Amino acid sequence: MACGPAWAGTGARENHGAWTVESVLGRLDEASRNFRSLTADVERTKVTVAVDDKSTETGTIVVRGDKMLLETKPPDQRTILRTGDMVYIYTAGLKRVEEYNLGKNRTLADQYLQLGFGTSGNELRKSYLITVVGESTVADKKAVKLELTPKSEKVRNQFSKIEIWFNETNWLPVEQRFDETSSGDYLVIRYSNVALNPAVSDNRFKPHWPKGTERVKLEGSSGSF
Repeated sequence: MACGPAWAGTGARENHGAWTVESVLGRLDEASRNFRSLTADVERTKVTVAVDDKSTETGTIVVRGDKMLLETKPPDQRTILRTGDMVYIYTAGLKRVEEYNLGKNRTLADQYLQLGFGTSGNELRKSYLITVVGESTVADKKAVKLELTPKSEKVRNQFSKIEIWFNETNWLPVEQRFDETSSGDYLVIRYSNVALNPAVSDNRFKPHWPKGTERVKLEGSSGSF
């Protein structure tokens, strides 16, 4: 795992006392000023509560600014590409790409697709009611857990709450959980082999699909991702 910024060394983690909302948000403010890009392995598990079903997909994620590329492995191979207001979801088995122009839904997509990757404490404060749940070890990383309740009714209609475990070394997410409001279903996303601020080419974020791919344009909604 790549080293965090200088301020996030051992001394920054010791003697902090009990974490408070203000102390955590202060660390996130500092980390956001250093954040430029990220690559990581990712595991996404969707839990459907009504039928007690779990489905897991694994892959890789690349983030830079308002661009994100998530590629999952077979058997359910997909590519989710976000560039500004556009989101593309390519399903290899169907040879089909869905194109979403986020428009007014951009803020909602930001909360779902890239939450915690360079997000400042001030941004979190504006968008959520925040509770520090406590510290724990997640994937061998010392992490502090925040519970976020969306202030926006539009976001709250989608997610009743979001939980994020932040790595205390680099203040990037180790794990996220998104609880859906209407169904009670939830999505857990875990990150590993995180590299902070690698060089990432613009070519990684250019949409290119196999010849013969069906293209379908749809209205943007983060619940589809």
